[in-house]
Amino acid sequence: MAEKPTGTEETQKSLLHNVRRWGESPFPPTLLATLITAQHARPPQFMPLLFPPVLLFSAYLNLNDYVVDSAGVTAAWSGLYLLMARRRKQAFASKWSVRGMVRGATMGTCVVNLLGGGLVYAFGKRTPEEEAAEKDVVVKR
Repeated sequence: MAEKPTGTEETQKSLLHNVRRWGESPFPPTLLATLITAQHARPPQFMPLLFPPVLLFSAYLNLNDYVVDSAGVTAAWSGLYLLMARRRKQAFASKWSVRGMVRGATMGTCVVNLLGGGLVYAFGKRTPEEEAAEKDVVVKR
């Protein structure tokens, strides 16, 4: 009979598994697009509002079985938004307002998307049909 993993091994596997599942899901880019829109729609800010359409397109890709590519797009654009959002300084008192909480949730979601999407994109495998098609294209050239 197989040995049961120790508590530490089980925790590490489940954490890695949960991060990978987060990166493979279409929900995180949709959540991030919603939070970004809620934060920057009033008053309208042009630069941050460029992110939600790309993130929603990433969710669309995920629903059409391009999970690895969607994870890469989500990770990249989450990282870009995180870099842009970190540039804005915020006073300590405003961090505890509703707007500050939404900003914190947005940045936290960006970090988790960056980790989960990066993990799936780095170690994800495409379907065998797509791999065979990529090899044929390379051979034909």
